[in-house]
Amino acid sequence: MWWRELPAIYFEDYGSPVERSSYLIELDTNDGGSYDVIHDTSSPAAGDCCAQQSSARHDWEMNYQEAAIYLQEGENNDKFFTHPKNAKALAAYLFAHNHLFYLMELSTALLLLLLSLCEAPAVPMLRLGIFVHATLELFALIVVVFELSMKMRWLGFQTFIRHRRTMVKTCVLFVQFIEAIVVLVRQTSHVRITRALRCIFLVDCRYCGAVRRNLRQIFQSLPPFIDILLLLLFFMVIFAILGFYLFSPNHSDPYFNTLENSLVNLFVLLTTSNFPDVMMPSYARNRWSCVFFIVYLSIELYFIMNLLLAVVFDTFNDIEKRKFKSLLLHKRTAIQHAYRLLITKQRPSGISFKHFEGLLRFYKPRMCARERYLTFKALNQSNTPLVSLKDFYNFYEVVGLKWKAKRNREHWFDDLPRTAFLIFKGINILVKSRVFQYTMYTVVAVNGIWILVETFMLQGGNFFSRNVPWSYIVFLTIYGVELLLKTTGLGPVEYLSSGWNLFDFSVTLFAFLGLMALAFNMEPFYFIVVLRPLQLLRLFKLKKRYRNVLDTMFELFPRMASLGLTLLIFYYCFAIVGMEFFAGVVYPNCCNTSTVADSYRWVNHTVGNKTVVEEGYYYLNNFDNILNSFVTLFELTVVNDWYIIMEGVTSQTTHWSRLYFMIFYIVTMVVMTIIVAFILDAFVFRMNYTRKNQDSEEDNGIVLEKEISKEEVVGIIELYKRSSAPTETAQLQKMVLQMDKYGQTSALFLGRRSRTKSDLSMKMYEEEIQEWYEEHSRKEESQTPLQEPASASSSSLKPLSLRQRSQTVI
Repeated sequence: MWWRELPAIYFEDYGSPVERSSYLIELDTNDGGSYDVIHDTSSPAAGDCCAQQSSARHDWEMNYQEAAIYLQEGENNDKFFTHPKNAKALAAYLFAHNHLFYLMELSTALLLLLLSLCEAPAVPMLRLGIFVHATLELFALIVVVFELSMKMRWLGFQTFIRHRRTMVKTCVLFVQFIEAIVVLVRQTSHVRITRALRCIFLVDCRYCGAVRRNLRQIFQSLPPFIDILLLLLFFMVIFAILGFYLFSPNHSDPYFNTLENSLVNLFVLLTTSNFPDVMMPSYARNRWSCVFFIVYLSIELYFIMNLLLAVVFDTFNDIEKRKFKSLLLHKRTAIQHAYRLLITKQRPSGISFKHFEGLLRFYKPRMCARERYLTFKALNQSNTPLVSLKDFYNFYEVVGLKWKAKRNREHWFDDLPRTAFLIFKGINILVKSRVFQYTMYTVVAVNGIWILVETFMLQGGNFFSRNVPWSYIVFLTIYGVELLLKTTGLGPVEYLSSGWNLFDFSVTLFAFLGLMALAFNMEPFYFIVVLRPLQLLRLFKLKKRYRNVLDTMFELFPRMASLGLTLLIFYYCFAIVGMEFFAGVVYPNCCNTSTVADSYRWVNHTVGNKTVVEEGYYYLNNFDNILNSFVTLFELTVVNDWYIIMEGVTSQTTHWSRLYFMIFYIVTMVVMTIIVAFILDAFVFRMNYTRKNQDSEEDNGIVLEKEISKEEVVGIIELYKRSSAPTETAQLQKMVLQMDKYGQTSALFLGRRSRTKSDLSMKMYEEEIQEWYEEHSRKEESQTPLQEPASASSSSLKPLSLRQRSQTVI
């Protein structure tokens, strides 16, 4: 067994790294080669052995840290040209890459965005004085200046100005700073459209990486989108001219009396918001005029708009594949960089556990000693004392595993007395039987029908009786018994490990809370009772297609959340512009000269002995503050009667105001089309994966089993004793005591993690991935000038062109 050689590997001297950290190279240059002594640790003439080992240890610590940074850059898809180049840059990099700094960055961005609630036009209850909100803005901007100064110190000036996103952020910061000072000096607000650019500070946050990827995909999808959009607008102009000539002689038709009105109304007709109203004046005069509208809608709405979705979907699918390929190769390059920093001249064929453990101390500081060794074993597929480069390529897939000791017993009740064992074994068999499952499905279906009939028979008014319905108690009791049986039969851990069981538990708990709210007349909590129909979702487990839909929905939820945040960022930009131009222009009884006056009318008149109020309500759709603006923009996104809002604002301002609403529709159409394309791509991808891997059980995620012998644990303890790591030593000694207690010579551990889209893509494209790797290797060879190998390892791992500043230790 290879592990019998572990002590020799663990207790080896640090040796010389094949490639030194660039931070140490920088120190050599600055300090006149103060670290030169450590490169020949095998030579007694090099100086005192202890000082030599101390220097070598420091040298390796820097290598571990730089290797961890490379792996983090690979994981986060950070470009390698932003890699810290020296010791000073490393200090700034570490300061800028911790969660406190990320939280400061996020808090500052949110503060700047939330100031729009307090600035004119402000939400009435949140209005602040000009001095207060201008001071807060200046404070937040000073924090952003500090963040950018740290970034410049880390990147260096040349790289800083090459980083486009950072330069855009810097320019926006400069403009915002000047405007805030002007507001503070003048003590009055002015037109500040540039406030819409504040969202750039949020987009640049580390926690908003998914939003940046969404924006990048939107911009990458724009070229084909614009091509189809131009085609759509071309036909719209043709039909607008044709409609003007056909229908303008009809003086009772207000929709085509000018070419401008023709264009605007055909644009609105594309959304079907004004149909058939736009057709009726001409249709009343000549029935054949309907042909014009039928042809227009057939071409524009049913052909070109669907063609637009098809083109965007195809482009999106291609972008997703190229993005996966780019990230995969980027991670591979990062692994190569890290590998070169972790191998030694004495053992250039792989990474020893000592150096792998040193890497994980920086890459995952919270990982315990046992998990580090299990990760090492999981990577080591070749069963040798060293992790080869081929095995190390699986680093990202293995390092995310969560390790737990595998239970020797099959059930939680195996150690109980025989009578109790037989009882719980019977419950276990019962809850796993198909009869029990289908009985509960029947109960859920009956409960759903009962709720439907009960709701149908209710009249308007107070729906919640002070008396708790008996049906509520009966069904809740059945669900409670089911929960109790499953918990006792499967055990709490196994029961709660299933997503569906967690859902059942949550719904049953809410139903019980609703019962308490009704029984004790806690009226504010009556809304919990409305959640009862959620039990019906359990019926979707019966059909595989429904399960696939729900699984896809849950898998998409994080990405959908980021797409929703992306849409909110566009909302914020348009809301700021809308407030600057349209605040206060819409009010009751405005727009009396427009065709939508009735929608804004607010009139009191007396009918008999009663006062009747005729209220159009559309005056509530305004841009008087940021919250009203968001609601108005959502109504525009839905596009039902959106032209009424547009025409109301236009009648109070100028015809050019229509451009704002039309541009907003086009932008939201782009984002919503991307969202639809994303959902289609994810669902089609999952269906194709399911067909290709019909025998696989992807629902269980990634599971890996590893065994650790007692001798291995003792060897690791000796390593940590020599490294003066008492905490790790105590953890491992506890593990040895546990083995001795039960008379075990080894222990089994299971590593688990959920299956990601990347894992599915690896399976789907496994044939093409090898071609990508070969193409990537050829590209690296062509970019790297031919040179003589410096060591034995150079022949197996060619130098990487991306790491030109690093040197090979000879």
